[in-house]
Amino acid sequence: MAEPSRKLSSEEVNALMEGLKSGDLSASTTIKDGKEVEYKTFSFGTDDLSLLGDYYALRLINERFARTVRSVFLPLLRVQPRISSFPPEVKSYEEYSSGLDAFMSMTNSRIEELRGSMLTVLPPNFVNLCTSSRYGGKLEISDTSRTEFTSTEEKIIEVINEGISKVLEQSWKDLTPISIKFHSREQNPQFAAFVESSDLIIVCSFVMQLPKVDSMSFDIVYPLQTLKPVSSLLRSRVQSDVVESNLTWRDKLEKAVLEVPLRVQSNLSEPVVSMSKLLRVKEGDTMSINVDDTVDFYVGNQKYFKAEMGEIKGNACIRLTKRLKN
Repeated sequence: MAEPSRKLSSEEVNALMEGLKSGDLSASTTIKDGKEVEYKTFSFGTDDLSLLGDYYALRLINERFARTVRSVFLPLLRVQPRISSFPPEVKSYEEYSSGLDAFMSMTNSRIEELRGSMLTVLPPNFVNLCTSSRYGGKLEISDTSRTEFTSTEEKIIEVINEGISKVLEQSWKDLTPISIKFHSREQNPQFAAFVESSDLIIVCSFVMQLPKVDSMSFDIVYPLQTLKPVSSLLRSRVQSDVVESNLTWRDKLEKAVLEVPLRVQSNLSEPVVSMSKLLRVKEGDTMSINVDDTVDFYVGNQKYFKAEMGEIKGNACIRLTKRLKN
């Protein structure tokens, strides 16, 4: 219940006037019950998280996520995208949703350990590009003046969100383990039952850059209430420095591992001949061999795939058809 209003006493009025005249009373100071009370102003939509605590570790988590999530989009786009993170931004959900188009992919997921939720927002041109490229189309942005996704696009959205969830879980684990579970999906921001319109959210935006294609972005949105249980961890510079150190070390290790040269080969045939015949072999002799419809594809000495023989522009080639369990 709100406190009943009352008039300031003459003593309080005098103290207020004297403070304003002398400059001792700042704009961030008020008088209550005859005492000076300090306060801070908060501007909605600001990207200054220090008003809610310095969420420095969240920035590091986003940077790590941006570097790692490329592995989700590489199989879809068939090129290595460059993904960067923007600083987290605090705003009301009403302010955020009012800036979205009427047609978006909005996936609501639960974060079990934090007893809260998160929202993954993908624009339709982003989904269309990934879908077209995945099925052999050109890497270009097409007009998406539609009101619903196709069944094929829905499958791609599911693949993207599953990949994003796994990468997020890995990005958070050095700070605190989380598990992300799908809850619901909407295509119209008006029907996305996420939080109340007046609730504060933290918007983490990521931009994707591709060759000869305009940049595109997608968002991951956390309600402020979801992150409050770990706010002390997100503010911790010591923990953040450990995360940053781990990220640098792991990135260097990953880069070094990916540059290790590996020998790949495919054996077309392994004929068996007697010693007596082998001793009679001379230059110019022809030896018949049997080539099966499928051949084995090796990485080092390990058999990894079944493959089929073929030809491209006069050059022999193989097409990998089945991955073998190792």
